[in-house]
Amino acid sequence: MLKSESITRGESETTYILQTTSLTKRFAELTAVDALTLSVYKGEMFGLVGPNGAGKTTVIKMLTTLLPPTSGTATVGGHDIVHKARDVRRVIGYVPQLLSADGALSGYENLLIFAKLYDIPRRERNERIAQALNFMGLGSVADKLVRNYSGGMIRRLEIAQAMLHRPRLLFLDEPTVGLDPVARKAVWEHIRRLREDYGTTIFLTTHYMDEADQLCSRLAIMHLGRMAAIGSPAQLKLSVSADATLDDAFAFYSGFEVDSAGGYREASRMRRVARRLG
Repeated sequence: MLKSESITRGESETTYILQTTSLTKRFAELTAVDALTLSVYKGEMFGLVGPNGAGKTTVIKMLTTLLPPTSGTATVGGHDIVHKARDVRRVIGYVPQLLSADGALSGYENLLIFAKLYDIPRRERNERIAQALNFMGLGSVADKLVRNYSGGMIRRLEIAQAMLHRPRLLFLDEPTVGLDPVARKAVWEHIRRLREDYGTTIFLTTHYMDEADQLCSRLAIMHLGRMAAIGSPAQLKLSVSADATLDDAFAFYSGFEVDSAGGYREASRMRRVARRLG
């Protein structure tokens, strides 16, 4: 295991926006996440990768307070995910794998619903919504029904929804699954801008090693619920060999060859998502 987390001991906890200690989730006899310990810097782009069933989505569901851990602890923005769940939800945004936008509504109407859910004051809603739509390049289609958006536009709308209350930490669970290469790169660019323009910390999962290599300052590779390695993409590659790719590092630490198709079940899921995204 590559042990370096690029963390200097003795640094103040205020350096980190997210910390977990022995975070564990069991479902009956299955241990989906096994004693996960990691720290995420404020303002960084952190990636979680691993084969299907490695525990990535379970980790995100615990950190976003959707699933209680079996044991261990985690804090987000200094708030405990179990005892201060309401405070955690105030400082995070979350874009899940599955479609969260309503195709029967316009882009503006989708964001208006989220503005109300986030308790954004009425006098601020229109300005916030306009800012979010324009930032994600959707201002010109704000009044169009989302069912007529392209897949990339829908994903950008979902990110706009999650960012409407200006969270400090944004969770993205496979944000570009089902998108074509052009749409993927457009989403990448907007994710980068969130970090650069707003200082938003990004925590993402992905099956695409090129995406992880391009976007993430650090990565954790998971295997069978455990963290197999953590470090920058360069560190992970160098730990395997001088000329290794991130695909090579993934295969080395997870015991799997990279296969974004992921077998029948994963291919079926991705095609369902792709159809819904248009």
